Amino acid sequence: MPRKGHVRPRVTPPDSVFSNASIAKFVNCLMLDGKKSTAERILYGALDIASSRLSIEPVEVYEKAMNNVRPQIEVRPRRVGGATYQVPVEIRPDRAQALAIRWIIQYSRARKGIPMVERLARELADACKGEGGSVKKREDTHRMAEANRAFAHYRW
Repeated sequence: MPRKGHVRPRVTPPDSVFSNASIAKFVNCLMLDGKKSTAERILYGALDIASSRLSIEPVEVYEKAMNNVRPQIEVRPRRVGGATYQVPVEIRPDRAQALAIRWIIQYSRARKGIPMVERLARELADACKGEGGSVKKREDTHRMAEANRAFAHYRW
C-alpha cells in the first residue's frame, strides 16, 4: 500500500486473435517462464478443440466457461473478540475473474497424462457445460458462504 496517492490498476491490452482483454489476461496467467507464444498456442488450440466438440464459437465457449466458474460470494476470515469467523462477502468483478482463471488453469494442470492443450480444452468444455473441477470449486465456495451466513453481520 502506498503512503501517498492511489494505485491505478494496470490495463491489459486485448489479445490479437479475438480482441478480448479477458482472453489476454488468461494467456498471461497461463504463461510459464515468460513463454507467451506457447501459452497463446495452448489457449487458442484448446478453444478450437472445445468449440469443435461443443459446436459453438470459441469466444462463446470461453465466456460461458468463465460465467459458470466465476464466483459471486466467498468467505473471508474476520477476528472478533478472540474468535475468528468465516464471514461471507461479495466478490469484486476483477477478483471473481482472477479466481475463475486461476481455478480453470489449476484444474486443467491437475489432469495428468495428456498434452496441456487437450487438458485445457477438456476443462473449458466441462466448465462450459457446468461440470468439472473448477465449477465444483465455485460451488464449494458458495456452499461455504451459505453455511456461514449467520456471521454475515460481522461484515466490514
